[in-house]
Amino acid sequence: MYWGVNILIDNIKLVICDVDGTLTGFGQDLSEKAMDVINRLKAHGVQFGIASGRPLNEIRELETKWNINFKNDLLIGMNGAQLWDGNSNTTEEYFKLKCEWMKEIIETMAQFDLNPCIYYGNKMMCQREDQFVLNSIKRNYKETIYPDDISEMYKEENAKIMFRGQPEETLKAEEYMREHPSPYYHAFRTGPIIIEFADKRTCKAYALKQFCEHNNIPLECVVAFGDTSNDNDMLSISGTGVCLCNGTDDTKAIADIITEKPAEEDGFAYFVEEHILKPRGW
Repeated sequence: MYWGVNILIDNIKLVICDVDGTLTGFGQDLSEKAMDVINRLKAHGVQFGIASGRPLNEIRELETKWNINFKNDLLIGMNGAQLWDGNSNTTEEYFKLKCEWMKEIIETMAQFDLNPCIYYGNKMMCQREDQFVLNSIKRNYKETIYPDDISEMYKEENAKIMFRGQPEETLKAEEYMREHPSPYYHAFRTGPIIIEFADKRTCKAYALKQFCEHNNIPLECVVAFGDTSNDNDMLSISGTGVCLCNGTDDTKAIADIITEKPAEEDGFAYFVEEHILKPRGW
């Protein structure tokens, strides 16, 4: 791992970036500086995309909210269960959790003080209202519904199920799942207060590989940015994996480079300008 070294890639073709804690600080809007560096990348033929745990429709809502003045070339949603290819304007969906798996997950997680939540169409369904849900509503403006019976949460297959709670509870849940792994699904933290479950095959790396194969982009020509566990596979398969300095220890451990500044201080934009654009005279 290196702090602040120039990326030694002769031919960067794609920059792919997580959102919360990476492209922006949590709850922050995309900065003018970030828009500028992305436009400069694209002006020199480098494609740019977003890879998020959010669904595609929510990522597009962010694009509208931020009033971005560039075109994303790809969007990866639901931690890799969804891919939108801007070059062909096509959408693909991959692995979903089966209903019986979701029931098992909810029953297993009942031992922890965590609130299960799923994306339900354009809404969010949560078992109960709490401060974590209210904070999420404030950030994302998403209508939230609360089922009369918990079984409503596993009536249909879903790309993922999330559990929100205090950091110590998500850590305990993560450790429990590490000691009691499932052959069908995996658990991973996507922030201090969130642990998520998805089909074991679901990951950002899978969707990224699909995009690169469709568009003849070698993975060694990809620079990927992330900050936590659900970004690890994407950083690992890319030519260069960059972790924000505010990232988790496991992601820092697998990254090739760690940024000098955190997401809250525009760490992504600063890094791209200093270590990709300036060295190339872009």
